[in-house]
Amino acid sequence: MRAPSVQQLERLMELVRYVIFPDYSDVPSWTNGEEAIKSILSEQLTTVGIAESEKVADDFVSSLPEISRLLHTDADAVMHSDPAVKSMLEVILCYPVITVMIHHRAAHQLHLLGVPIIPRIISEIAHSATGIDIHPAAQIGEYFSIDHGTGVVIGATSIIGNHVMLYQGVTLGAKNFTYDSHGVPVDLPRHPILEDHVTVYSNTSILGRVRIGHHTIVGGNVWLTHDVPAHSRVLQSRAIEEPYFQDGAGI
Repeated sequence: MRAPSVQQLERLMELVRYVIFPDYSDVPSWTNGEEAIKSILSEQLTTVGIAESEKVADDFVSSLPEISRLLHTDADAVMHSDPAVKSMLEVILCYPVITVMIHHRAAHQLHLLGVPIIPRIISEIAHSATGIDIHPAAQIGEYFSIDHGTGVVIGATSIIGNHVMLYQGVTLGAKNFTYDSHGVPVDLPRHPILEDHVTVYSNTSILGRVRIGHHTIVGGNVWLTHDVPAHSRVLQSRAIEEPYFQDGAGI
């Protein structure tokens, strides 16, 4: 096994964007996007020890119509959730959620195909570009949107339903870990489940294998570690005001 080429994987994602959104790409129109994807991906799969690299590359290309369908629902979600949006051109070119979801939906498919390391590199390319960190194993439904996006973290075993909206600084993380007899963390479900039509506002942390019921709104700056039933409203507790510090106690 050799290290994959980050540069080639960046080129791969440019081509995936072109195939998904051909009208909003600067890739030359004469490019055969699917064949170029197969060529680059097959070569990179070989570097990480995939024996049937051409077959896996073919399987990935065969999944592009479904990836495209999902990404177009994501773009529609942005169009219908932000009154500042003026056009689909603006959504595709300017909203970081589209960039990160192109990468995530491609990386997730490669993860499902059993490809090692490459999905993580693709996710980290998007993380570096957008400030949004989504593990490729995370399951995300259709019509997904993140407003602004900086600082969002979505852990590996997270499950997100349809029509979910997150704001900047949201963390879907683990509360704790289970260790084996050698002290190595065990990869068990440990991240939240967000059902359909959930909205989570900025700088909220939802931790552990908790379930947030459908049509729930979680306000900003909330620390949430328990299940929430459907149609709930979870808000920050009222602030406690101290007029001044006493005896050097600080906060």
